[in-house]
Amino acid sequence: MLRRKNWFLLLVTGIFFISGCAVLAVGGAAVGAGSGTYLYINGELKTDYYSSFEKVWAACEKTVADMRAVDVMPYKEVGKGTISAAINDEKVQFTVSYKAKDLTTVAIRVGLIGNKLSSQLLHDKISDNLSPKSDK
Repeated sequence: MLRRKNWFLLLVTGIFFISGCAVLAVGGAAVGAGSGTYLYINGELKTDYYSSFEKVWAACEKTVADMRAVDVMPYKEVGKGTISAAINDEKVQFTVSYKAKDLTTVAIRVGLIGNKLSSQLLHDKISDNLSPKSDK
């Protein structure tokens, strides 16, 4: 009987690790190069950029313009701001927050419940806008 309980406990623990920890590992995994770790929680994809708040804000505005967003509503305060817009008929919200000198966090939500792939695309465009352009 004790052997059966141990086997059952091992099976339940194994299932927990296979399902639960894999999700945790993916959520905390480093996805992008240069900008740090991406974290996808509650429909928002967040990452830190190693640039000043003003540079990151400008890169977000350029990303919105490059994507030809409509109904753009920027709201900026000292150290934080949001840009709400519609891109391809999807509501998009950028939340930009000052963390430290040359460290800024950007959270992006696409749609009502979030779209990780679309958010990743927007983060990639922000990274491109922040990186120095190489001369061709």
